[in-house]
Amino acid sequence: MTPFRYLRAADVADAVKLGTDDGAAFLGGGTNIVDLMRETVARPDRLVDVTGLSDTITETADGGLLIGAAARNTAVAEHRAVRTRYPLLSRAILAGASAQIRNMATVGGNLLQRTRCTYFYDTDGSRCNKRAPGTGCDARDGFNRIHAVLGASDACVATHPSDMCVALAALDAVVHVNGPDGARTIAFDALHRLPGDRPDRDTMLAPGELITAIALPPLRFAANSAYRKVRDRASYAFALISVAAALEMDGDRIGDVRIAFGGVAHKPWRATRAEAVLRGGPATHAAYRAAAEAEFETARPLRDNAFKPELATRVLAAMLGDLAMGKLA
Repeated sequence: MTPFRYLRAADVADAVKLGTDDGAAFLGGGTNIVDLMRETVARPDRLVDVTGLSDTITETADGGLLIGAAARNTAVAEHRAVRTRYPLLSRAILAGASAQIRNMATVGGNLLQRTRCTYFYDTDGSRCNKRAPGTGCDARDGFNRIHAVLGASDACVATHPSDMCVALAALDAVVHVNGPDGARTIAFDALHRLPGDRPDRDTMLAPGELITAIALPPLRFAANSAYRKVRDRASYAFALISVAAALEMDGDRIGDVRIAFGGVAHKPWRATRAEAVLRGGPATHAAYRAAAEAEFETARPLRDNAFKPELATRVLAAMLGDLAMGKLA
């Protein structure tokens, strides 16, 4: 591990000041950044501890929730308002890691965790444009079972690993950040980047910007929502495919819907094509499949992951069927 300085931020302004220089990184629960440092994938020369900043979960004036970025994943998953009004978020967090990791991990850190692509972590023998831009991508012709089928590029086919982020994408969450140029908000779907020719950049955050909170809007039908994750083993593996969905029925037709996929792209994938197909239409298995097929029309599977579009289609169809009949409420 590369030597580094440890600094503890007194408040948001102090954190931004300490974290602006090149070589600085923010430290939340440390469940990802410490691993990256041990593997010498990340080599910050200073860690700015932001765990003392806001960890509260509060009601907003419009009826939503504001979650402090330092809130632990366990606290979010167990919060009564999250469990009753946004159950897909609670279920996504519980699907994401062991209790020990959830007790340490913070919401802000979860948004910034990096891919678990094995070539990204192999600093000794693999080419990886995300780790070392311009070196190549060994995953494209290597073992790519877990890799992206949507939004990938010739430079990178890695997937985003977070479960929580898939739920937040489906919920139209808004990310609050603060940085050298002041405070701003970012729509959740605009926070993470597709790889393009710069896969080393995971988000749209500017240097030194710190995530301070995540706002959940008062989505009236989010109580009828669920999260499902398909993985190679039941014990805390990363998703081959995951689906977050919320459904509002209007009689026997679909009034409104929110859908996001995990395990398919460089970022949590908001399924806007599928949503458009479903809105106002019948709540039938054929309609659910047609929506998923529309979303994956542009998929570009690799040698080992051609099963992903069909798997995602089946999971989404089953989920929507259960939500339509109130089985998951």
